[in-house]
Amino acid sequence: MRPVFLAFLLFAFSTVNANAGAWTLPRGHWQNFTAATTSQADRSFDSGGRADLPARFDKLLVQNCYEYGLTNALTLFAIPAYVVADVRTPSAGLTRVQNSSVEAGARLALLSHHGRFSAQISYKTAGAFDLSVSANHDSGRQIEFRLLYGTSFEVLGRDGFVDVQVAERWINHPRPNETPVDLTVGLWLRRDTMVMAQSFNIFSGGDAVAPYSYYRTHKLEFSVVERLSQHWSLQSSVFYSPAGQNALVERGVSVALWTQT
Repeated sequence: MRPVFLAFLLFAFSTVNANAGAWTLPRGHWQNFTAATTSQADRSFDSGGRADLPARFDKLLVQNCYEYGLTNALTLFAIPAYVVADVRTPSAGLTRVQNSSVEAGARLALLSHHGRFSAQISYKTAGAFDLSVSANHDSGRQIEFRLLYGTSFEVLGRDGFVDVQVAERWINHPRPNETPVDLTVGLWLRRDTMVMAQSFNIFSGGDAVAPYSYYRTHKLEFSVVERLSQHWSLQSSVFYSPAGQNALVERGVSVALWTQT
């Protein structure tokens, strides 16, 4: 893939997806995650996974995730988002976009023995640069089916949890379909302080149509969550891309406010 196309592979980073995890909300309860993420890149991974292609990329993503427990086993959610992205390459010049997206769906608890196993389905419609990849200012749509497993543990007297998610995304052409794989590990250091380590991974399918081609992206995020009150918490995060293929070498920071009842 030529460098001009690599610069347009803008991999969206979503903070709110992993926060809810495999657990559903009690009936009549709701929660909201408001997140702002800024990310940059000055290099891209080439088709061989080498981070040696120049690129200039800046992105601001603002999201709100609203969740409501319709029953104890079924949680509904909606995620409106707004994105501003700037890309500059020697051959293509400056590309600047401002767009929004809306994702909505439901998460159903299936099993609760030895942890929580759930299934989730959602539909997303988005402007350019608010799906995983974008080119030529194309908008797009996707349907996602996700399996989630979460379990709690205790280490040295401190409570923790593990959340594993695997999904399949069907995206309108010319974008390829995707397989995300996400992992979250959290540990409460004190009553009001939790640390989290997360891994977000996306593997594209083999159905890409030009200008898209196969890509994969891997991101590591490290967070501190401070419980401010009974209903409010603040998450502060940093993330970077240690590996990838036809993807940006992305790094950034994110802040999310959690509200729960």
